[in-house]
Amino acid sequence: MIAGYCWPQSVLPGEVVSLAVSAADDICDVDVVRIGSGELTVGTWPGVSVIEQPAPANTAHAGCNWLETLAIEVDRSWRSGFYLVRLTSRSGETAEAFFIVRAPEPGDKLLVLATSTWAAYNNWGGPSYYTGGSHSSLQRPLPKGFLEKPDPHRYRVARIDELPDDERRDHFSEFSIWSCAAGFANWELLFVRWAESRGIELDYATSLDLHHDAELLDPYSLYLSVGHDEYWSAEMRDHLEGWIDRGGFAAFFSGNTAFWQVRFEEPNDTMVSFKQGFGDDPVMGTDDERLVTTMWSDPLTQRPESLMTGVSFTRGGYAHCRNAPTGSGGYTVWQPDHWAFEEVRLHTGDVIGADPVVVGYECDGCELALENGVPVSATSPATPIGFEVLGTAPARLWETEDLPPQLHDSYVGELNWVAERLGGGDTPENRARFALGYAVMGSFQRNAGTVFTVGCTDWAYGLGDPAISQITQNVMNRGLR
Repeated sequence: MIAGYCWPQSVLPGEVVSLAVSAADDICDVDVVRIGSGELTVGTWPGVSVIEQPAPANTAHAGCNWLETLAIEVDRSWRSGFYLVRLTSRSGETAEAFFIVRAPEPGDKLLVLATSTWAAYNNWGGPSYYTGGSHSSLQRPLPKGFLEKPDPHRYRVARIDELPDDERRDHFSEFSIWSCAAGFANWELLFVRWAESRGIELDYATSLDLHHDAELLDPYSLYLSVGHDEYWSAEMRDHLEGWIDRGGFAAFFSGNTAFWQVRFEEPNDTMVSFKQGFGDDPVMGTDDERLVTTMWSDPLTQRPESLMTGVSFTRGGYAHCRNAPTGSGGYTVWQPDHWAFEEVRLHTGDVIGADPVVVGYECDGCELALENGVPVSATSPATPIGFEVLGTAPARLWETEDLPPQLHDSYVGELNWVAERLGGGDTPENRARFALGYAVMGSFQRNAGTVFTVGCTDWAYGLGDPAISQITQNVMNRGLR
């Protein structure tokens, strides 16, 4: 066995990252690689002494608290980026850790990696939020496959049931089942490859950076969210929404975005979310009840995530996966003359992204109405005024009976949950109101700023498609005007 983690997760050039490793062997090799359009090895440490370090019983809550194995000094020449730490034991076992290098001199584009969502799905050494936990320490390893795995195009939620049974079994005997749902080695990896291969320079940060630093976004023109970006603190929202209101451009190439509220607790930056068990959250019944860690669309928060993104998972759901509409895999376009579609040459009713299945896994939408036969956003307190619907695709919230067996027995299907919290009761009538949703691509102006959303987790899987690539480039160009 070998495992490791880095702390802090985010540093500037000239600072030091502490790598903590536990292994049954007495030595391991450490390689640090920057992941961009390709790989750049920036440091190698062969034959590093290691010891076997026990994981405390409360690892998920309090972290591992392992002794430092290696202090990694971040050279001032290292560019901002995602740095993968590869660990190889004497016997050939492997593991991965990571850290982010921020830009000492910010550029104009910031990609904030969804590290809070990685933490929510982390079941290393204890339960995740999906297997019975409510606390997730950031100071512990991530499961195998979160940071590195074989072809992410092949091993993804929207495609996994298409694989032969023996291949699927063999893959998940080596890699965590949760590595399809969270981690860098999915959407963000593909986006980074696409961007840097086109000469697009990105700066990088983590969810925790956005949470802690009210001024993080100030130098930037364009904020980027990619993939599965589900867990957000109030501070993360405060900092992003304030920046948008002052003129920033937020591009959400993501889905299921900001569905759940979290809090970060010191000293180990443990992330907390009671989710459907929010009645156990100690802020309930206090002056801080709006910070209760339920879904952001819950009436208790008085702050649906759609006010930030334009869309919500409560009006979307799952697509192109088990117990969900297969659909075309793409978006039907309703506003072909919108700036996002420049140079793509579309007509109303055309479909984009079907072949690579960009509308897959988890999707966000809004209440819809028809105007001259075209879907538009319906008037709703949860939908920003002026939100423009650019494309739609069918989606569906899961009921409890649809849930995969890996989830904890107490987990409630999102359809039942949304019916209870937004409809006032988990009744057949309320479930019918929310059962059939849509993935919605759209944009809107928010005070002096602009928001664009693709409304789906799997957009990055389509970046090899010329139309999806062009739309992505159009959005980024618009954000840099």
